[in-house]
Amino acid sequence: MSGHGPKIPMTSHASGPLSGEAHVPGDKSISHRSLILGALSVGETRVTGLLEGQDVLDTAKAMQAFGAQVERTEAGEWIIQGVGVGGFAEPDQVIDCGNSGTGVRLIMGAMATSPVTATFTGDASLNKRPMARVTDPLALFGAQAMGRSGGRLPMTIQGAADPMPVRYVVPVPSAQVKSAVLLAALNAPGQTVVIEKEATRDHTERMLAGFGAEITTEVTEEGRVITLTGQPELTGQTIVVPRDPSSAAFPVCAALIVPGSDVLVPNIGLNPTRAGLFETLRDMGADLTYENPREEGGEPVADLRARYSPNMKGISVPPERAASMIDEYPILSVVAACATGVTEMTGVKELRVKESDRIDAMARGLRACGVQVKDGPDWWSVEGMGAGNVPGGATCETFLDHRIAMSFLCLGMASKAPVTVDDGTAIATSFPIFGPLMTQLGAKIDTAG
Repeated sequence: MSGHGPKIPMTSHASGPLSGEAHVPGDKSISHRSLILGALSVGETRVTGLLEGQDVLDTAKAMQAFGAQVERTEAGEWIIQGVGVGGFAEPDQVIDCGNSGTGVRLIMGAMATSPVTATFTGDASLNKRPMARVTDPLALFGAQAMGRSGGRLPMTIQGAADPMPVRYVVPVPSAQVKSAVLLAALNAPGQTVVIEKEATRDHTERMLAGFGAEITTEVTEEGRVITLTGQPELTGQTIVVPRDPSSAAFPVCAALIVPGSDVLVPNIGLNPTRAGLFETLRDMGADLTYENPREEGGEPVADLRARYSPNMKGISVPPERAASMIDEYPILSVVAACATGVTEMTGVKELRVKESDRIDAMARGLRACGVQVKDGPDWWSVEGMGAGNVPGGATCETFLDHRIAMSFLCLGMASKAPVTVDDGTAIATSFPIFGPLMTQLGAKIDTAG
């Protein structure tokens, strides 16, 4: 499990042109939800293209602990025999969600309106992350939570025996909080209403409808108003998971900053609530094109082609775009360092409470590599040095955060001197084939040990 065992440093060197096809793993968000909704359905759910990173594997184990049958038949192909809405059994053991904030928060929601009790824990990083943002709305249904100070894991949730429907306004843009409330609403009678002032990724709404839930979304002056009718019978589905745009971000951005590169990333999910990074890169002048656009399983997908773009300019990223690219700001800051001019990122306080404080982690590492960074509570800016001018040469701390590790390894591919990360083990949580995939494209990454 990430965050346990010895650290494994990794070093990235300046490489020649990156070229070829980058077959990144399946979408992590959709993979988590496929397992959870399959477990809450009646009958069999078949999933192909599932991301087999540690985060998702921990969710699969959790669904087994709650009584669903979850079986891997071959690489990326899984079968779930569900227990139906309200059918979760009480787990015999503590549920260990590893490094996954998405996993633990969605699972808490899924069990919060069943009369069972479960205890959740995670690795050193996850156990520092705030859970009150989820347990507070779950308490409205009647669930009770007891955890460490600050609402942190380990935490025990006692599900509501007689849940009540709720009306809840999401206080900060968070697909995890919204999804936890919607999953809890499944086993509550009547209609639960969730209002989000800023749109966040909508995989949960799309997938709930696909499994047979009665769910509507309306855009009003209050924001997006999502209404779910509780106690449906969900029916098992066949799901083809598109490839993860958050994982695609790394080969795409590396290609943009490494001279001569031309990389194709096939079958990438382009859900508009997830595609903010690619829109931002094009605003900066990136040579990034969508080929063969299509729809698969209710999700828009396309093949992304990224070519070396030495003339990118810094921009002010619109704050309303943050929710659609919140996980991609670390790698965007690497691209910003290789552009010219200042890139400003505002409305991003959510980055302070991710797997690490991502603003602080990236600011420290970029400064160590010779890049000027300014930051505040909910903003930061990177002063670009132009293509090929980042000095590099530093060892950057990852704070058990997979996206920090991969971002600095991409920076090393375009820096004057190699860039080392102190620990690459967390990469396995979301992108276990990152090293081999980037090496196949032409990157030079050394792993200690």
